[in-house]
Amino acid sequence: MHRGRKKIQNPETARKILVAAERAFAERGLAGARTDEIARAAGVNKAMLYYYFDSKERLHRAVFENLFNRANRLIAAETPAEASAQQMLLAFIDGYFKFRIANPNYARLMQHLMMESPEEFRHVARQYFRQGYKQLTGAIERGVARGEFHRIDAEHTVINIIAMIVFYFSGAPVHSVLLGRDALKPDAVEEHKRAVIALLERGLFRSSKRHS
Repeated sequence: MHRGRKKIQNPETARKILVAAERAFAERGLAGARTDEIARAAGVNKAMLYYYFDSKERLHRAVFENLFNRANRLIAAETPAEASAQQMLLAFIDGYFKFRIANPNYARLMQHLMMESPEEFRHVARQYFRQGYKQLTGAIERGVARGEFHRIDAEHTVINIIAMIVFYFSGAPVHSVLLGRDALKPDAVEEHKRAVIALLERGLFRSSKRHS
């Protein structure tokens, strides 16, 4: 039976399309972004864009897949082999802060996604957020069981940790006014990361000494 010709794709071309698409979706959302403009910004024609990504919706999903893969790589790079629960939590914080600094379009992409594509947002939550939530919850439960952490509700603790980090970036315009400086400058972000870790050292970790 004839199987058809296998697609041959150039990773650099795919990367350029994803970069252009990320910018367009961050600015105008899924409905407002135009594939002909994305193709032009990527230096390819529209037919080439559809060769790599079958539809605008598939391209939109690929942008998020690419972002979450970046986040996972950064967090994995911060996580030592056979990490303790405390090390896993600190690695998540370090990696996620690096991810948000390196990917400024992420906040606007998520805002568009939640407002314009609730079903796609639920897919993202099931596919990516739920897995990370379970991993962090499990890490805290293990930390409590092993005496690394104070006895605490793991699920709500994870929600609170995520809120401390995510809200800082999402509310950066307000924080900039309150702080009197750009909240997204590297030194301001690093200061907030230290504050988050300090809260955990005092409120969650049984010892303020960080595992190495």
